[in-house]
Amino acid sequence: MYNLTMTTVSAADARKNFAEVVARAQEEAVFIDRRGEPAAVVISPEQYDRMMTALEDAEDLAAFDAAIAEEGDNIPWDQVKADLGWV
Repeated sequence: MYNLTMTTVSAADARKNFAEVVARAQEEAVFIDRRGEPAAVVISPEQYDRMMTALEDAEDLAAFDAAIAEEGDNIPWDQVKADLGWV
């Protein structure tokens, strides 16, 4: 599991120690600040994939909820089966 801690480094330090930033990102998020403001976050590819999967799941759930909330005519099950060629 990904560690929930994080490290913050300046952009200048990140440039000087890029290999270390990448290595640390395998264990925790590394925030890069420019002039004291967050400019970027470095994370592992595995964490990125987990985050994208979670985002897609949340979007799918929101779309499902929206579809369920829509009002409209119900299609009888017999009609659905006939439309699909199941009868």
